[in-house]
Amino acid sequence: MTTGLERFADRVDRLNEGIGRTASWLTVAMVVVTCVVVVARYFFDAGWIWLQETVTWMHSLVFMLAAAWALSLDEQVRVDVFYRDMPARRRAMVDIGGVFLLLIPFCIFLLVSSYGYVSTSWRIGEASREAGGLPGLFLLKGVILVMPVLLILQGLALAARSWLSLLPIAGTPEA
Repeated sequence: MTTGLERFADRVDRLNEGIGRTASWLTVAMVVVTCVVVVARYFFDAGWIWLQETVTWMHSLVFMLAAAWALSLDEQVRVDVFYRDMPARRRAMVDIGGVFLLLIPFCIFLLVSSYGYVSTSWRIGEASREAGGLPGLFLLKGVILVMPVLLILQGLALAARSWLSLLPIAGTPEA
């Protein structure tokens, strides 16, 4: 029997996995586009700013959209000198504390501090500063607000799973 917390965590995991897997395909596109830029520049003495900016945009999207997926897979950067040797219950408590004391406050700070930056970009319809650059830079900057929302959701899913792991299961002795 699954609880509401488990269903919530499963849905968030599926959401971030779908977004992360989709965004991860941009890494393949980055390699292809980078090869095209290099070949065009060195063999044909041609270059296009918009094509070079495309690589930067894709890199930004991969980072911002796949961060929550990396958290769901426990693949984020962690200094785990102590964490890796902790018992499961203590790791669950550390995860809950990390979500509520570090991750969520940081994400809220990121949302609040970047909102004006992003809204100004949207209001003016910001485009690349470079001649021949990509239009629609405001769309990319909008993802700055998406990333912390996805991370908060994934953090709540992690906290929910950690909380559930701390609850005694019927018929089993408490640890």
